[in-house]
Amino acid sequence: MKNKYDLIVIGSGPGGEGAAMQASKAGKSVVVIDSLPEVGGNCTHKGTIPSKALRHAVQLLADTGKFRDSNYLNLLKSAESVIRQQVNMRRGFYERNQVDIIHGHANFMNDHTIEVTLPGVLKEKYSADAFIIATGSRPRQPEGIDFSHSRLLDSDSILNLKKNPRSITIYGAGIVGCEYASIFRGLRIKVNLINTRSQLLSFLDDEIVDALSYHLREQGVLIRHNEEYERIEADDRGVTLFLKSNKQIYSDVLLWAQGRTGNSSNMGLESLGIDHDKRGSIVVNKSYQTAKSHIYAVGDVVGYPNLASAAYDQGRFAATHLVYGKCEHSLVEHIPTGIYTIPEISSIGLTERELTAQKVPYEVGHASFRHLARAQITGRTIGMLKILFHRETLRILGIHCFGNHASEIVHIGQAIMTQKGKANTLMYFMNTTFNYPTMAEAYRVAALNGLNRVNARPKREEKKITVADRGNVVPLKKVKTA
Repeated sequence: MKNKYDLIVIGSGPGGEGAAMQASKAGKSVVVIDSLPEVGGNCTHKGTIPSKALRHAVQLLADTGKFRDSNYLNLLKSAESVIRQQVNMRRGFYERNQVDIIHGHANFMNDHTIEVTLPGVLKEKYSADAFIIATGSRPRQPEGIDFSHSRLLDSDSILNLKKNPRSITIYGAGIVGCEYASIFRGLRIKVNLINTRSQLLSFLDDEIVDALSYHLREQGVLIRHNEEYERIEADDRGVTLFLKSNKQIYSDVLLWAQGRTGNSSNMGLESLGIDHDKRGSIVVNKSYQTAKSHIYAVGDVVGYPNLASAAYDQGRFAATHLVYGKCEHSLVEHIPTGIYTIPEISSIGLTERELTAQKVPYEVGHASFRHLARAQITGRTIGMLKILFHRETLRILGIHCFGNHASEIVHIGQAIMTQKGKANTLMYFMNTTFNYPTMAEAYRVAALNGLNRVNARPKREEKKITVADRGNVVPLKKVKTA
């Protein structure tokens, strides 16, 4: 292995992988540095893959009702096989594209040299013409909470839990909090979900939020809104969460799910004049360049939108700009949101709240899953598809889905929303023949429902009035309607 490369990528998650693959295919010599012992980054080992594998296993348990010999620790083992498959696949990507991999912690010595602390005490220096930082993020741990205690967990350490809890308190009702509330309640574990705001996931459409709240409560999750913690006490028996409202919540374990912090510290970036904000997000321009034009940053370490899918694209765009000096592509305007609760949620585009604030004349088309043959066949009848469209032009403005496979179903709407001109209207779903029975048929049902709302309005036009005369229909003179 050499010590000089065209590009050094720090981090092997989606952003680092996208950057490394793009640069390597353009003929650049590339090495990836990762502090974890295996490739894949936090996405594969601590976040997206393990939690979604857990969620799927819980859904299968709910479908079959075989809870007797199942518990959280057993389900964690089921996620290990998925992680192993992901690691092997991604390692193969690097090998086929002749990208070197080094496992260790990287620290900038100057703007063209890094020192990597390898396992043990060995250190090695590597230099490159350019760098792409893709170190991801970690759960935010506020001061005053002892996360070394075995009963105080974050979204990383929850995957290393050693005992099966009978109850859990989740502080923070964002995406991570809601997903884990579904997972643990699906295992029939008592769940307290503490929300610091007035509603769950307020960035979603209100109707979807209401549906999620209803189903979490139906599953038995106790949700408390507008709460703020004062202190936490933990001992060998359990955890007590003291709230400023004078409530005390006791449970076996507590999961802290309040935000994430970019992994930008302890890398020597400050000495290079590369800034980050209070959340650890590195400041970049639209081409993902930092204050040093040859050092780029992508993925969760730069903040919004904090999605694995977006991170991969950001890595590709940064590498393209690095190689060719420009990049004609950027992240699409509307990125779908996927939330893997039970049932899951996905949306793209604007919400009713946003359209109302912008005074856009819109209408709504609904399709309830319980009316679809495919949902009836599978027994997954909970959920709906909601299409928001412009009342005059019929242009699609937003797609919101709640129910089984919502994160897959939304992509049909996404494909139409990205079209230009008349292709992006409700009429596509009206005039397209869908396989039957499928969940995709929900788009046709929702489109018909929405168009009926538009056509239900009285029109200012001449109307023919008829009366019955001896069993015959006789037309009268035309009159104007109001």
